[in-house]
Amino acid sequence: MAHHKSAMKRIRQTTVRTERNRAGRSKLKHAVRSFRAAASDKAEGLNENLNQTISLLNKAASKGIIPAKRASRKISRLTRLANASQA
Repeated sequence: MAHHKSAMKRIRQTTVRTERNRAGRSKLKHAVRSFRAAASDKAEGLNENLNQTISLLNKAASKGIIPAKRASRKISRLTRLANASQA
C-alpha cells in the first residue's frame, strides 16, 4: 500500500480513469456489435447507425481509450461492410 500522499492520489486517479475507460470501451463494443447486426439484417437507417458508430470510435481515439490506428481500421472495415450490405 502506498504511504506517500502523491502515491495515494495516483492510485485514486488510476481507479477513476480505469473505470471511465472500461465504460467507454464497453459502449464502443456494443455500438459496433449493434451496427454489425443491423448490417447483416440489412436494416433501415444503416447510414445513421454508421455515422453514430464512427463518431464513437473517433471520440474514443481522441480520448485515448483506443489507439487512433485501431479506430481508423475499424471505421474502414465498418464502412466497407455498410457499402457491401447496401449493394
